Amino acid sequence: MESKEERVARRHRERDEKMRASVGFKTFNVLFILAYPFIAVFTFVMSTLLAILSGISRASAWVASGGKSK
Repeated sequence: MESKEERVARRHRERDEKMRASVGFKTFNVLFILAYPFIAVFTFVMSTLLAILSGISRASAWVASGGKSK
């Protein structure tokens, strides 16, 4: 007779196997793999843009304060 932990583990394993066999899961995996380079480039561009604009903002705040920093 299997223990409670074994039953829970078996149910989780069966649920995961069912999920991985679904068309939606496979479609998502393919689309994610194809889209990943675009996601990575977008993230890099937005992070760079944020860093540049943040630098401009900090520089303008420094100039507006008369060159005094905290």
